[in-house]
Amino acid sequence: MKRPRRSRKNVDGRLSGRFSAMRGDRASQLVPQARLAGPIPWVIAIMVALTVIAAAGGLALNNLAQTAQSELSGGATVQIVEALPLERSRQAQASLALLLQHPAVVSAARVPDEELEQLLEPWLGVGADREAVPIPALIDVRLRSDATETQLDSLRTLLAEQAPAARIDAQSAWLRPVFSAISSLQWLALALVVLLGLTSAAAVWLAARSALGTNRNTIEVVHLLGGTDSQIARIFQRSVGFDAALGGAAGLALGLIAVFVIGRQFAGLGSGMVAGGGLSWIDWVLLALVPAFGVIIAVLTARVTVMGALRRML
Repeated sequence: MKRPRRSRKNVDGRLSGRFSAMRGDRASQLVPQARLAGPIPWVIAIMVALTVIAAAGGLALNNLAQTAQSELSGGATVQIVEALPLERSRQAQASLALLLQHPAVVSAARVPDEELEQLLEPWLGVGADREAVPIPALIDVRLRSDATETQLDSLRTLLAEQAPAARIDAQSAWLRPVFSAISSLQWLALALVVLLGLTSAAAVWLAARSALGTNRNTIEVVHLLGGTDSQIARIFQRSVGFDAALGGAAGLALGLIAVFVIGRQFAGLGSGMVAGGGLSWIDWVLLALVPAFGVIIAVLTARVTVMGALRRML
């Protein structure tokens, strides 16, 4: 007695059901070459390392600018530009006494002449003749609020009679070109981060298309078995995500080592302004999240690439 023949529809349905039940390793075995081929994982590692370095530089510059602005926003400097030492000293004492009585002034202190000589040694040399090169007397002033032009004009009027040689400037005005340069460097760091992200996405796009071409015949068989485009895309996503995670971890380690070494070099300068550019714990958390963003970009790029190519295959 002959067995009843199974219809093709029933066979295809069972094969489709079996494929739909496949997940993880079983599904990835259908397309064994879905992983990123060649040096692409190392390219991702390099891109992540460069992104970490660029992001750390941008965050450090942001901290440096904020620290400097907060310290200098309420500061002003009084210069007594007088060639005669006795008259310079008299005007400095008179200016200091008037400033301490002003309600807008929190504190005022004259900068010692020895400290000024140390600051000018790189330009004037050691033991420079102070009579040949007269050094202005400096008074450091801290105001209760930001040093506005209105407040500075008020102080100029106050000192005009007793100290005609006095010159008053906001400390933040001296560093305005520095702040402008820091802002430009911050935008440059942001542009580098965006460019590196786009470059990583382009590398994943090329690798995904190469993997699709290699597995074209296998993908067509999977389609005949009832596999959907989304199921095939998930196979590539899983493989790309795994490789991107490995490359991102390696890149994060390299980037953090470079940031640590560069940070130690700048810390050795002993400059108070540079010290304000240190990274906080929030900054370190943001740097640690760079590989996660890299994996997300790689997975999304792989999915878009694979889904678009599969639609064109059929």
